[in-house]
Amino acid sequence: MIYVMSAKSKKIQRRPISGVFLLNKPLGISSNAALQKVRWLYRAQKAGHTGALDPLASGLLPICLGEATKFSHYLLDSVKRYQTTIQLGHSTTTGDIEGEILHEKAIPELTEEKIQAVLTQFTGDIQQVPPMYSALKKEGRPLYELARQGIEIEREARPITIDQIELLSFTAKSLTLDITCSKGTYIRVLGEDIAKALDTEGHLTYLHRIKTGHFDLIPSYTIEYLESLTEQAREALLLPAYAPIDYFQKIQVPEGRSEYFSRGMESNIDATENAHVLVFDGKRCLGLAEITAQQRLVPKRVLNLHLDDILI
Repeated sequence: MIYVMSAKSKKIQRRPISGVFLLNKPLGISSNAALQKVRWLYRAQKAGHTGALDPLASGLLPICLGEATKFSHYLLDSVKRYQTTIQLGHSTTTGDIEGEILHEKAIPELTEEKIQAVLTQFTGDIQQVPPMYSALKKEGRPLYELARQGIEIEREARPITIDQIELLSFTAKSLTLDITCSKGTYIRVLGEDIAKALDTEGHLTYLHRIKTGHFDLIPSYTIEYLESLTEQAREALLLPAYAPIDYFQKIQVPEGRSEYFSRGMESNIDATENAHVLVFDGKRCLGLAEITAQQRLVPKRVLNLHLDDILI
C-alpha cells in the first residue's frame, strides 16, 4: 500500500516541495512514523512511502515528496533486495524476534553444500503463503488484527520470484543471506520455509533492505543526519520528482506544445510508439506520457512543479 498524507498542521509552514529522499530507516519505528518525520523536516505539503518496512526491519525506504508521489507505485512494484539472518532451532508466532516461541526442533549439522542445495530450491518462480502477521485484508480487516486475537484463517499461496539468494555466512545455529526478490515476497515466510527445508524451524533476527528498484541504500541518509542539516542542505539531497521512473526514455516536448501538455492535451509527434516516455521542456520535466502508433503524444501523469521544486 502507498501511504500519502496531506498537511493540515498550522504549527509549521508547509510548502510544495517535490523530490525523493532515500531514507535509511532505523529499527524500532514504523514506516509511517519515519515518513512523518521526513515530511516534517522538509515541511512538505504531501509525502508518501513506497512499501512499508516492519518496525523490526531497517534500511532503504524511499520517501516521495510532493509531485513525486505520482510515481510511487512504480517503486512499490519494483524488485527489492534484502540482507537477513535466520536463527534456527525454533519458529515464532510472528516469524521474527517479536513473537512467542511456536515450534522447536533440533538443528541438524550444517554444511555449505547442504545449505546451497536448499537455497537452490527457493530460487526462481515459487509459490508463497502470506503470513497471518501481515497487512493483507480479509473482509476489510488486516490479517494481523485477526492474528492478535488468536484467529488463523486459510490463505492462498501467491506467485513470487526469488531472483537470487546468496549465502553470506553461517554458523551452527544461523544463516545470513542476501536475497533479491519480487514485490509481495515475505522474507519472514521465506526464512521459515528455508529452515524447514533444512529439517528444523527458524525465525528472522535481522532484516535490512539495501535496494528498491534502481535505488541503492545510502547508509548515511538517516533521520539523525537530516536533522543535523540546514534546510538548504536537506534539499540538496533530494532526487528529482521523476526519479522513480528515471529509467524511461526521455524526449523533448514538440515545439510550442509545452503548455498544452501541462493541461493534459495530446500533440502530434514524430517518434516511434512507446508506452512510457518522460517528457521534458529543456531541462524541466513535464511528466509521463505515451506515444501511440498514430504518433500522438498522450499525457499520462502531468507534473505540476513550482520553479523552486525543479531539481536537476
